Order: sequence, then structure tokens, then C-alpha cells
Amino acid sequence: MLPETISPEQAAGLVKSGMWLDYGATHCEPDVFDKALAARKNELENVKIRSCLSMRPRAVIEDDPEGKHFHLFSWHFSAYERRKHDAGRCNYTPLNLGEVPDYYRRFLDPVDIAILKTCPMDDGGYFNFGPTSLWQRAVIERAKLVIVEINREMPYVFGKDNGIHTKDVSFIIEGDHQPCAELPNPEPSEIDRTVARYIAAEVEDGSCLQIGIGGMPNAVCSLLLESGVKDLGIHTEMLTDGLGLLYRSGLVTGSRKRLDPGKVVYTFALGSLALYVTTNRNPDMYCHQVDYTNSPHIIMQNDNVVSINNTTQIDLQGQVASESDGHRHISGTGGQLQFVRGAYASKGGKSFICLSSTYEKNGERRSRIVLTLTPGNIVTTPRSDVMYVVTEFGIVNLEGKCVAERAKAIFELAHPDFRQDLERQAYEKRLIPRGVSFSAPRERSQDLQKAPDSR
Repeated sequence: MLPETISPEQAAGLVKSGMWLDYGATHCEPDVFDKALAARKNELENVKIRSCLSMRPRAVIEDDPEGKHFHLFSWHFSAYERRKHDAGRCNYTPLNLGEVPDYYRRFLDPVDIAILKTCPMDDGGYFNFGPTSLWQRAVIERAKLVIVEINREMPYVFGKDNGIHTKDVSFIIEGDHQPCAELPNPEPSEIDRTVARYIAAEVEDGSCLQIGIGGMPNAVCSLLLESGVKDLGIHTEMLTDGLGLLYRSGLVTGSRKRLDPGKVVYTFALGSLALYVTTNRNPDMYCHQVDYTNSPHIIMQNDNVVSINNTTQIDLQGQVASESDGHRHISGTGGQLQFVRGAYASKGGKSFICLSSTYEKNGERRSRIVLTLTPGNIVTTPRSDVMYVVTEFGIVNLEGKCVAERAKAIFELAHPDFRQDLERQAYEKRLIPRGVSFSAPRERSQDLQKAPDSR
């Protein structure tokens, strides 16, 4: 027997003050329900909503700017959630993203109502989650009531547990059938391309890729198209446009993967409509729960894992801060630390933390490489876990290097305008003992005009 189909207004009418609601994440976040719930704001108070990477404005937040009725809690910030955090309307929950299913099952109170956008019911009685698996199954297990909002434009994506059976659905509402929201992909800068050249030179035939969000990681994918590398595999958290392009080019076969050979494994896709079309009913694409994609003990089962992630600041000991600007939260830990550790444990694995050496703020050029992290900055990847660090001025592997060697290696990756001060600070703070001499890191390019493969 099919669940009852009700109107968005009827669904919103089930919400009571003080409830915990769950909107899932990215493409699974509901829209018509959200608008109907916002219309009830004057009847409700202290309704708490969990979300993640919201790709469209949330009506409950837009219609309640002072936070008298609704509160938003995010597992990872999109640009929208970042703006709402700045306005005091969204709060972050610290975590490793791959552990979220366990949080629901072990540490969180039951969800009062879960509202998830899905594909229409298939012939097997399942409502497919599309290109967003993440922790939806755990939410459903812990929800007292489950409502699905049907979207007929959602790609149908294969993967273990990537859907909910009709027996677990309480009510159905008809959605507005918008295409999945796109994530803009700005053209890589020249600095992005320079950093990408260093990393691409380290990628070998048969490597298994994890690519994070941002221009630099996607620039690596563009360069790999020209590198002649072949038989790549993909086991990643986020499926990006760069990875989609590699797949469509024929460079991704997954033939050398030990785990899920031949499959592109990911937990959510964010990018262009072309990327979503690539995932639609494609048997090569395997959208799995995040505790499978992100757990280091699973990642390591593939050989030659290559993990590529951005950061915003690194200190001279190798501490990586990727998610805040002081006390201003900007993104989240995501899967960075778990993939750094998974790549390290993989046979032949490599992890890369990449960044531009400088940035502009209030009309002033500043160094991303610093003696001490900005007060309030969150350490995303500890110094003990960092392997390769890459800027437009070179690449260095920090594994096995003492603090003095690290400091010298890292300040030589800084912009030349800041190197002298960083070196002085390293000696003043005794990161480098007086009289100790180290040769320049062998990985560092000595001629910035030469391509990395001509070093």
C-alpha cells in the first residue's frame, strides 16, 4: 500500500514547536515543504533544522531573519550557510563528515520529522536519493516520521542503500521539479594551474583519486587530461566536474582498484548539469553512504590513493587550517582529515594540501603561510598527518621532517616578499636552532619559470 500523498501545507502542519527536523543535504533538501513551513512561522517557535551544503536559500531562514521561530544547524557550510552564519542564523556542528551516520545512530536524539527530496518511486518501490547519499539512511532509521518530496528532475543514481523503500515513508508530497542546483566552476587562475602542475606530476597510472572542492583540485583534473596518465580510479567524497570530465574522457576505468573495481565511488555530486547527466542511470557510478566513502580503513583498501584538498592557511610546523577565518566559520572539516589519513595508509598513497601563497584582504596582500595561525583558526589537519604541501612556488613532503626541517621547507614555499620575515621568525621562536643548516627541500622548484617536470 502506497503512503498517502498530501499537500505541502498539510505536511508543514505536522510540525510542532520544539521539534527537531532534518532536511538531509544538498540536492535532497526540500523546497516546497520549506516554503509551506515558513508560512507557518507565527504559529511556531524553537523549531530546529539540520542541513548540509544548502544549494538554495531556505525559506524558513529568509522569512525569519531574527530567529524567533526557526534555527538552522549545518554539518558543512555552503556559501549560503556561510552568509547566514555571519548573520547569526546558522550554526556549525564540528565533525569528520564520514562519521555523521554514527552521530545519528549513537549520539543524537531521534529526529521528529525527516523531509527528503527524492526521485519518484521506482518499480521496486524505492524513492531514489539521486546524486546525494551521505547519511540519509541513518536519518531515516532515527526519524519518527519520514516525508519524501518528489522531484521528477532528480537524476536516478545507482548505489547501495541510495534510496528509501515505500514501507519506510510516512507521506509523499509533490515537489516543484526544479533541476538540481548547479555549483559554479570558476576558471582556474594561473596560480591554480601552477600548483596543479606540481600535483599532476605525482599522479601515476592506476592512481585512485579523491578531489576536494575548489579551483586548484579541479585544475589538476584538467592537467591530467593532457598528461597521458591512464586507468585512473575514483573513490571520493565529492564528485566534481573535474572528475566527471576525466570519466567522460575515458581516463577513468577503475580497473586497478582493489575495492569496487570499475566503479566511480562517491557520496555526493556537486557541479554542472552535465555532471548530473553523467550520473543518471549510469552503472559505472556508485553513490554510497558517507561512512563508506570517507572511512580511512576503507579508503586504504585501494592502492595508490591520491587525495587532493585545498586549505586557506598553514603554519611553519605544518598545521593546516581549512575551515575558518579566525572565529568566522567558512566551511567545515568535511572529509579532508579522513582522506589524508586514508591516503597515507594506502599502499603507495599520497595526500596533497594545496594553497596559493598569498591572498588579498582590505586591499592588502597577506601570506597564507604564517608563523602562527590566525587566533581562532581551527586546525583541520594536524601537523602529524600532513604529507605533501604545494603552493605556486613548489612542493614538499613533510613526512619524517623535524620541526626545523619543516619550518625551512614551508617558508621556502611562501611568496618571496614574505620569506625573509618567516625565516627570521622561525629562528626567533627556536623552530630552527641557531647554527643548524638544512639544504633546500629537493621537491622545491629552483626555477619558477620551468615546468615542474623539468626540475
